Order: sequence, then C-alpha cells, then structure tokens
Amino acid sequence: MATKIGLRRVGAKKIPFYRIVVADSRSLSKGRFIDRLGWYDPRQKKVEADKEKILDWISKGAELTNSVKKLLVNFSIVSRHEIS
Repeated sequence: MATKIGLRRVGAKKIPFYRIVVADSRSLSKGRFIDRLGWYDPRQKKVEADKEKILDWISKGAELTNSVKKLLVNFSIVSRHEIS
C-alpha cells in the first residue's frame, strides 16, 4: 500500500482549514485517512505538526506531497535534509 502525507480540507465554505494526514495514495482526496499528524490554518498562517510522527511515517515509506513538503520546510517544522 503506497501511503502519502497530504492535506485534507475540513473548513467551511470560504473558511479554509486543513489537516495534515497520512492516507493511501488512492484515497487521499476522498477523506479516508490512516493517521492525523497536524493542522494548517492559512488564514492565520499557523501550522502545528508532530515532527516525530512525520519522520516515523517517512521512515516507513510514506511520501510527502509537494504542498506538505513546502509547508513543513517554510514553517521550519522539518529541514530539507530530514525529509530527503
């Protein structure tokens, strides 16, 4: 099973809010997820994520989507060297 770490939108209309989740690559946008790793609020520009869980899932073979990779690096949650 190929897993990816991606964003899942849970906000109301015109009020975006995202959860950072681990999901099967086939159901990433459908809402089924395996584990919740954190959240992202683009309106307040805040991110909270569990670094240990993210690195654990990466070591298990989960791939980061481009949006999550940029988000985690820009907010200094993980470095480029840790996710490469």
